[in-house]
This record gives sequence, C-alpha cells and structure tokens, in this order.
Amino acid sequence: MKRTIAWQLSTVVFVLLLGILLFAACKNPSSRADKPQKYSLHLMDMDAREYIVTTDDLDSGLIKPEEVTEALPDTISRNIIVKNGYYYSLQRKSDILTRYALKDRKLFPIGHLQLHNFSLENFLWFGRDSLLLSGLNYSSDTAKYYLIDTKNMQVLANGLLDIEKPTGKFVSTSIGFVEKRKDTLFVGYTFHPPIQGASYTSSDTMYVSRLVYPEMKSIGLQKEWRSTYPGGINNVQHNEFTDEHGDFYFMSCPGIAMGNRPDLPTAVFRIKANSSIVDPDYFFNLSSSVIHNHAYGLWYIGHGKAIVRSERKDLYKGLSDHWSTPHFEFYVLDIIHQKVIKKLDLPLDKGTRKECILVKGDNVYIAVNSPTDGNYIWKYNLKTEQLTRGLQLGGVSAFIVRLDRLQ
Repeated sequence: MKRTIAWQLSTVVFVLLLGILLFAACKNPSSRADKPQKYSLHLMDMDAREYIVTTDDLDSGLIKPEEVTEALPDTISRNIIVKNGYYYSLQRKSDILTRYALKDRKLFPIGHLQLHNFSLENFLWFGRDSLLLSGLNYSSDTAKYYLIDTKNMQVLANGLLDIEKPTGKFVSTSIGFVEKRKDTLFVGYTFHPPIQGASYTSSDTMYVSRLVYPEMKSIGLQKEWRSTYPGGINNVQHNEFTDEHGDFYFMSCPGIAMGNRPDLPTAVFRIKANSSIVDPDYFFNLSSSVIHNHAYGLWYIGHGKAIVRSERKDLYKGLSDHWSTPHFEFYVLDIIHQKVIKKLDLPLDKGTRKECILVKGDNVYIAVNSPTDGNYIWKYNLKTEQLTRGLQLGGVSAFIVRLDRLQ
C-alpha cells in the first residue's frame, strides 16, 4: 500500500514538473523551434553554390552547410538584404523583389513585388518597414529609386533621382552611397567610359548630389577630385557609416576591383553633421599610410574607431586571382584623428568583397577565410584587444560572403 501511494505521489510530481517545463517552454520564446536565430551567414563553396545558415552563437561550434541546409537557387545571391528575420532579393532577369522567410532552415518566398528596368546599387532603411532602393536602368545611365513598404510588399513611391548623367566619353554611372539626413539625401557617384574588352575604368572625379526628400530634386552638387568611386554596392559590402555624433564617413574605392583607377588613393571622406558638403579639411589617405594599399570594406566599431579591409598588391597577380588568393588584411583606424592604430593579427583573408564584420557590444566578429587556418568567425574584444577563434564553418564552406544580424 505504501509503495502504491509513493508511486502515485511520484507520478503526480513528475506530471506537475513536466507541466511546469512545458509551460516555461511555451512562455520562453528562445525555446521555440520556429523562432529565428540571431545571426545569418551566407556561404559559398568552390563551385559557386551558395548557402544560408543561421545560429545563435558566433563564439564557438562548427557548422557544415551541406549537413543542415540545401544550396540556394540561382535566383538568390549574396547581394541579399537581411532585416528583422526576413531576406529580400531582387532577381535581375525578372525585376521581381521577393521577401523570404526561413522555415526548416530553408528560404521560402512569402511576398513578391514587380519592379521595372531596375538594377539595384544601394539600399537604405527608413525605420522598420520602409526600404529605399536606389539604382540604375539597364543602360546604367539613368538613376532611379523605389520606396518599398516591406511589410505589405507595396511600392510607396518611385521615380528618377535628380543627379548628373554621364556625358562625353562617359556612358554609365555607379552610385556608391545614399545617405538620408532629415529632408536631405546625399548621393555619391561617379561615371565610366565604355568597356573595351576587359578594360574598365572610372572618371577621376566623384560627385555628391544633395536632393530634397521626398521630392528627389537636386538642391546642390559638389565635385571631388581627391579620389574617385565613392562607397560601393552596399548590399555586397559596406564602405560607409554614420557615427554617434551624426558625422557621415565614406571611403573611395579606386582599386582594380572596383573603380580601377589605382593611380588615385583609397581614402576616407567626411560630411559633418552640421554641414551639407564633403569636409574639405578631412582626407584620410589610406594608400599613403602604413597600409600602403587599396581597400574594399569599411565598418564602424564605435568610439571613433573603424576597421578597414585592405588588399596586398604584392600577393595577387591581377583580377583573375584577386578573389581566390588570400591577401586581405584588417586594420583598426582612429577615424577622427586619421591614424592607423594597428593591424589585426588575423590570417590573410580571401574573397574580393564581403560583408564580413558585425559589432555586438565590446566584441567585433570578423569572418575570415583562410586555406591554411580554416574558415572562422574571429572575435576581437575592444577592451582587451584580444583575438580569439569562434564559430568554425566547415564542410564545403569556401567563402563566408555575408555575416548579418538576423534579429
């Protein structure tokens, strides 16, 4: 009898504990299997197949993409926009902007929007659900924009950006950045002559137009000759940021992989918060610093510091091996005082352009692809200045082309 009562009591206790655990699981969103994870990684193998994997932990672990997901279809590439648990991708052949959600570790389309004669160059979020896409027509000589309500996948406004057009020997445009400040848009761009064979180059001038928003009409133009090709396609890699004081910084990219005007320096420019022009007294010449190379990729890490990803021209032969040869280094910059603070003791990275840096509190996560040291997310602590290996990307992973905050 005592054994029966004891068994009954233990059963009741077990059921109560199970109920408490189940209730806690329902109340705790992090325990739900369908809750999107914190970080998204966009990977590529040596056959150019692409994968998206997600994780809550960048500090440790191992992910082999072929074991947890399938390769992405050809309609989705690394020039993807990630925001609040969703992915947005513009299909160039059909001009369809698609919104995707993750389900069972795969991307599923949940919304479509037809655009017209539009090649995406830059994106900018206005709040949570308003997305400004800026780009060009198929001929790359006319600047256009779409303002999208991403929640309902509707076009709120669209039209032409009132910026200069290529003339004379120049036939096409590159929009390098679009920055909004109250009712003003700053648009940085340059022009290109016709491509002859494999020859591609840029004007020696970059332009910064000021447009009144939302009319998108010009209210000013500034020409800059100290370098060229401002910013870059920011859904592939960022070369610009706004700091805590509202000052906007952008980097010129005249190296062979972008502007192809290597005679001009890679440099950082500034538009101060209380100004409407590029600061004539600020010119952080990276090519003449201890870096002594061109660079692609600039990220703000807080407190007046930034990280730049610079090439090593002594290690690659040309464009043919620029993407596959490990030759990229990472430097910490004092962006305000125009000083190079240090080179980070990381393995040489490969991949010409990558969105590979993410800041979380006092830690900076840096995605590095090294044939000898492996593919890792490294953690750089801003207080201790220590570097440690974190998450490893194994299996077929050859390039970590995007590291994004998913939530």
